[in-house]
Amino acid sequence: MDQPFWIGTSWKMNKTLAQARNFTRTLRASTLLDSDERLQGFVIPPFTALETVCRELADESVMVGAQNMHWADAGAFTGEVSPTMVIDCGADIVELGHSERREYFNETDEAVNRKVKAALAHGLRPLICIGETATEKALGATEETVLRQAKIALSGVSAEQLGRCLLAYEPVWAIGDGGSPATPEYAQWIHRCLREALPRTADDQPLPVLYGGSVNEDNCADLAALPEVAGLFIGRAAWDADGYLRIVSKVANARLAA
Repeated sequence: MDQPFWIGTSWKMNKTLAQARNFTRTLRASTLLDSDERLQGFVIPPFTALETVCRELADESVMVGAQNMHWADAGAFTGEVSPTMVIDCGADIVELGHSERREYFNETDEAVNRKVKAALAHGLRPLICIGETATEKALGATEETVLRQAKIALSGVSAEQLGRCLLAYEPVWAIGDGGSPATPEYAQWIHRCLREALPRTADDQPLPVLYGGSVNEDNCADLAALPEVAGLFIGRAAWDADGYLRIVSKVANARLAA
């Protein structure tokens, strides 16, 4: 069976419990993701809503993830959350290495690698974020930057474990308020570079690489139709459940036509 096309969203530091429940109830009322095996949806809420969203979507096909975690199972790490705590909430995925974590919280490539190994050891699926800054892009270091981040994050990961990993290519200059999305040609180039440079899984499949960075209703179909893009990781355009489902619908049509 072909790998599913991943399509999900991280809410970052947004949504109260009531807002999270409203989102999940809209998803539960829709059959769009349940009826299409080509698509795998996922939602990554803040920690305060993680258990609630996991419970609300427990009987749905949509996976739920955490936005970060520590590599240790327990310890004197005030403010951190362990892999066992993430699992205890019912999550399947953990987002690691987002550019905001790297920029604002000094997260290094080596720290991301430790978290990736811890996630895999506990049966979680790491979603590893990589991407170059505007300065790195201007200096012609895009390829070197994303390959360095990916290779260090996956260092020591076996071919069997690799089958549980996801990469999300998110150019830093494209994300956030005021970001400009990469062109389909640019995204295709980077995704191809990653596919050619990174090892394959134990069943000889390429590592799925999602595109994220100002994905919206206008560009989602073009991005989803790219053969090198294995999914979309959406920001604010999918924070409204109806907006997320509209993007899912457009992606499904684009993948069918591709």
